[in-house]
Amino acid sequence: MAWNEPGGGRDNDPWGGRGGDKGPPDLDEALRKLQRQLANIFSGKGGRGTGPRGAQLAVLGAGVAFVLWLLFGAYVVDQAERAVVFRFGAMQPEVVLPGLHWRPLFIDSIEKVNVTQVNSRDLQSLMLSEDQNLVDVSLTVQWVINDAQKFKTRVRDPEQSLADATESALRHVIGSSTMDSIITEGREQIATSVQTRLQQYLDRYGAGILVSKVNINQSGPPKQVQAAFDDVQRAKEDEVKVVNEANAYAESVIPAARGEAQKQIEESNAYHDRVIAQAEGDAERFNKLFVEYSRNKQVTRNRMYIDAMESVLGNASKVLIDVKGGNNMLYLPLDKLIDQARANSAGTLTTATVPAAREGGEVAVPDRSAPTRETRP
Repeated sequence: MAWNEPGGGRDNDPWGGRGGDKGPPDLDEALRKLQRQLANIFSGKGGRGTGPRGAQLAVLGAGVAFVLWLLFGAYVVDQAERAVVFRFGAMQPEVVLPGLHWRPLFIDSIEKVNVTQVNSRDLQSLMLSEDQNLVDVSLTVQWVINDAQKFKTRVRDPEQSLADATESALRHVIGSSTMDSIITEGREQIATSVQTRLQQYLDRYGAGILVSKVNINQSGPPKQVQAAFDDVQRAKEDEVKVVNEANAYAESVIPAARGEAQKQIEESNAYHDRVIAQAEGDAERFNKLFVEYSRNKQVTRNRMYIDAMESVLGNASKVLIDVKGGNNMLYLPLDKLIDQARANSAGTLTTATVPAAREGGEVAVPDRSAPTRETRP
């Protein structure tokens, strides 16, 4: 029979009803009554039949707790992750691969590590170069985790250790390089050297980190001296420009000078050979002439005189010949005769003019006539 059916007593009211009172139940009293009943159940003092009920509830609670323990022990490792297992704080040698796995709750603890994500770390600092110059260098280190167990157990703070190792490697490389190489063509080599040295440091630490790339973002003098440094760079560029122009001019002038010198050398050698050959020919000619002169002196002398006069008169345009013992002077217009000879060779007839000293006029002479003779008083 329900407690609120007709004929039901007051004791059947679970809320401790007040008989015919139709008001709402007292919630505070209901809660206190429920607490007393639960206390009696778990303490075994609930009266008749309360002992078995308490055992059943205890078993039921234990079963529920066991099921929850089993359920909450399941976990999933993503494809990009690896899990490190710690059993009572001690690391287990096996690395958990991606998939659904189970662990005994409160016994094993799991720490997941993403081994495919590319992480980056920036660094900027003022450093001293090999030639005692301050250089402002900033770089970015890209790295991944290649050993989850070492990353979680060997180093207390792997990322801070990475930052310290990066600065140490960068200072070592910058301290071994000159400022010109740092800020110009040597940046790529510096990045490679820093990456190699940084990986050596991390392997020595056992940090479980693999450096994939080191990029030099900026390298130059401090901002306080940037203007002066720019002036120095422009001066160096001007120096290189002038040197290149001078080298280009030298490359264009030196071959020409060498060619001219070689030309003069060849001309000198040719003149040397020509003079020697002419001298030898003259000597040989003189020897032959001396033999002929020994045989017939007069004939040889006349022939030599004629040859000499021919060579002399051949280069003269006008010849005046004084007649011995008289006032007459013979004028030979050789230049006109030469022009007439050239005209005759061309098939034309020309006239030669001979100035007359006495009359002050000119006399026309055919081109085939003998030289004109003029008599002066």
